[in-house]
Amino acid sequence: MTTMTAERGSRVSDRADFDEFVGSRSQALLRTAYLLTRDHALAEDLLQTALSKAWFSWSRIESRPEPYVRKILVNTYASWWRRRWNGERPSHDLPDSPVRDDATATAAERHDLAAAIGRLPKRQRAVVVLRYFEDLSEAETAATLGCSTGTVKSQLSKALGKLRIDPALAEERNEQTGELR
Repeated sequence: MTTMTAERGSRVSDRADFDEFVGSRSQALLRTAYLLTRDHALAEDLLQTALSKAWFSWSRIESRPEPYVRKILVNTYASWWRRRWNGERPSHDLPDSPVRDDATATAAERHDLAAAIGRLPKRQRAVVVLRYFEDLSEAETAATLGCSTGTVKSQLSKALGKLRIDPALAEERNEQTGELR
């Protein structure tokens, strides 16, 4: 009977530690989830799924649980985008509505970094988010994604190259001279 009480006591302690972790780090983890998914509802679902997975292995986490939970978050995200069906894609434009041209687009739409990052392939997006928004080193990013540092470097290089030529981020150029305005 005393063994059961001791086990229950440690479970309550583990639960309290987990609750404290969730309370203190969930906003930062939710931000990472949002940057990966670009959708508030999916980000909340992703975080909830990652935290529920972390709960089951919480007793095995020795120290610094955030990198462990962040790795669960990224791996869960990766398993979601490997599926064939990624969900519905809502649109503000109806199928028979006129197509807008660049002249009617607002400056905010032309320079929307979030949209440009969203157009990156999933793996490149994950590398950009972890390196620049989460401020992880190349080694930490590689450990989180389960790949080599060289892979992180090459994916980051490709992602930055695509962002440089993304039309939403391109500077306006003078049509006659080709110079930046």
